[in-house]
Amino acid sequence: MAKLMEVLEFLDNSGDLMIKRVPESGPTEIKWGAQLTVRESQEAVFFRDGKALDVFKAGRHVLQTQNVPLIGKWVTSFGYGKDSPFRAEVYFVSKSLFANLKWGTAEPILFRDSEFKMIRLRSFGMLSIQIADSMLFLNKIVGTRGVYRNDDIQDYLKNIIVSKLTNILGDELKTVFDMPGSFDDLSLITKTVLQQEFEGLGLIIHDFHITSISVPPEVQDMIDQRSGMSAIGDMDEFMKYKVAMSIDNASKSGGEGGGAGGAMGAGMGAGMGMGMGFMMPQMIQQSMMSGSGNNQDSESPMDKLKKLKELLDLGVISQEEFDQKKVKLMKQI
Repeated sequence: MAKLMEVLEFLDNSGDLMIKRVPESGPTEIKWGAQLTVRESQEAVFFRDGKALDVFKAGRHVLQTQNVPLIGKWVTSFGYGKDSPFRAEVYFVSKSLFANLKWGTAEPILFRDSEFKMIRLRSFGMLSIQIADSMLFLNKIVGTRGVYRNDDIQDYLKNIIVSKLTNILGDELKTVFDMPGSFDDLSLITKTVLQQEFEGLGLIIHDFHITSISVPPEVQDMIDQRSGMSAIGDMDEFMKYKVAMSIDNASKSGGEGGGAGGAMGAGMGAGMGMGMGFMMPQMIQQSMMSGSGNNQDSESPMDKLKKLKELLDLGVISQEEFDQKKVKLMKQI
């Protein structure tokens, strides 16, 4: 014989149940005049004969169904047997916030980048949702399932998010170099677009965040190289600094050690010094040619003479070369 229920209530200790049906399964029947208790964080949808009749808010409610008390079962048993044909159930709907639901791209998103052309992106984040329309969510998503958890809907929501995010990235983002400063804007735009989709499911979005958008390792290496070039600044000054350090290191390595090792080190230092000696005039000439258009009129002969003296002290030019340039500059003073 079916069990008759007089008090209906549900408490969720796990915090991840979105829907719970009472009775969940079996021939349990709701008694005429049964007491329904709904908490502040819940709503209860009452079904009778397969139809949703009402949505109960927080409080205590008295149910009136076509199921009769135990004495009346004797009357209906002649026509329908020991089980009443009148069915009723209550779905408890959690109205609490389901926070920190994770989402991510199962497969990389193909993105047309203005700098790198076609690249693949992966994106991850989190969102928080809440059931806004209990009747709509129950009929459209849950169906006749007795228990429905937030894990059951995450995969479905992920597919919607990735679909919308793919279009948003193509419309709003031009290059991955703009990503660091665009996360907040992209999150807000995505949340606005998704809200329209989620409302059709009876849900609302409280928070939506994009926590990362990553690129393949080879593209990341190219980004690091581009960042390094930007950090260098003036390439001409950087090259002169590198050459000066190379000469200094070569001279130090040539003077260290003793015996055959010292001689070998001196030979290597001399060789590197000679190599730098051949490279330096060309670099200086290129530097002077690139800057001659800007500094030729503003740089006085005395300033040029000082620079020549610095090159002489560094050993970049010989005394003879210095004297020749000096004579020409002295005529201009």
